[in-house]
Amino acid sequence: MALAKGGGRVTWQEGWWAYVFIAIAGWLATDIWRWLGVLAGERLREDSEALNWVRAVATALVAAVIAKLVLYPTGVLEQSPLWLRLGAVVLGAIAFFLARQKPAVGIATAIATLCAGLWWLGF
Repeated sequence: MALAKGGGRVTWQEGWWAYVFIAIAGWLATDIWRWLGVLAGERLREDSEALNWVRAVATALVAAVIAKLVLYPTGVLEQSPLWLRLGAVVLGAIAFFLARQKPAVGIATAIATLCAGLWWLGF
């Protein structure tokens, strides 16, 4: 908790405006772009080059986040061995393709592999 001017603690009721500010700023930073995307997206054909580019960028961003989590993890995952993290990704990818490209199957398989490996290693 933050300290008030007199040295006492600021309660939620006294500092409510900070929460409102955070909510409004977070909404403004993201929601405007979502609405602009909806408006622009209505005019795009599904097979257009612009939409293909957006899909490629979105896919690259997701791949980069996954690579960062696997190769440079933080927290408890940082203590797990690299071979286990890479193995979970590989088995998840195999399950994804065997299940006719269902993301939930690939994700569940990767998480289950990672959990089983951590349990087996004594984490």
